[in-house]
Amino acid sequence: MPELPDLTVYLERLDTLAVGAELRDLRIGKPFVLRTVEPPPAAFIGHRLRATRRLGKRLVLDFEHDLHAVIHLMILGRLRWTRAGAALPKSNGLAAFDFDRGTLLLVEHGSKRRAALHLLAGEAALQAFTRGGVEPLEVDAAGFRVALMRENHTLKRALTDPRVLAGIGNAYSDEILHRARLSPFKQTQALDADEHARLYAATQDVLREWTERLRREAGDGWPDKVTAFRPEMAVHGRYRQPCPDCGAPVQRIVYADNEANYCARCQTAGRLLADRALSRLLKANWPKTLDELER
Repeated sequence: MPELPDLTVYLERLDTLAVGAELRDLRIGKPFVLRTVEPPPAAFIGHRLRATRRLGKRLVLDFEHDLHAVIHLMILGRLRWTRAGAALPKSNGLAAFDFDRGTLLLVEHGSKRRAALHLLAGEAALQAFTRGGVEPLEVDAAGFRVALMRENHTLKRALTDPRVLAGIGNAYSDEILHRARLSPFKQTQALDADEHARLYAATQDVLREWTERLRREAGDGWPDKVTAFRPEMAVHGRYRQPCPDCGAPVQRIVYADNEANYCARCQTAGRLLADRALSRLLKANWPKTLDELER
């Protein structure tokens, strides 16, 4: 799922390419993508794009006359910028915003269709999409701590909960926790002052570094390589590959529809976290430490 760094670069490029441009047409390729019908797509035609913004992991296109298009890419939704009036891809084209300068395509890969487009009128209608999480790059250290301490959850859950922090998902939470040298299963209310400071600094550094990296990759073009799996990442998507800091094999925990990737040596003092499926299967044979696993 595209997260804060990816979404930031999407919006920055869209600001350059389309803000101020008139919307000539709004085409819907797959009816299911449109989750609201009032106002209809035709109401947006002829209005200029005034601004863009992000609400958590949702992208908002603000048009004249207080009209708003809210795009939720979910896991496999992506945006493409192409020539004006370009045809929607038959297999995965969901919607097209035709500006006089070019066309913004909303596409979705894979067989599951989860991406969504909401068309709204009025600023008040956007409140339904505000989950309440603080912006991680805008909050200070004290506010960050207050947000984390509001409830007692694992760090992995807290970082990815939109009611706690806005815009962080599976990939960057793994990277943040590795940078902070903290277990994904450590409880938020068990953090000491030093751990809070490390987590806050890691959150700031990882998100800023990756946003800048993606900006450089896109350059003056469009960010076409939006993915949660990048070889430069420390642990996310690198199961069994060596940790770039200590060389130990990266570990993975799979639960429900999610997973956590971590380095046992760097983050859990060598202790392996129990994968529910495997530990239940292996029972007493489940290794408790990295040394046992390597033996």
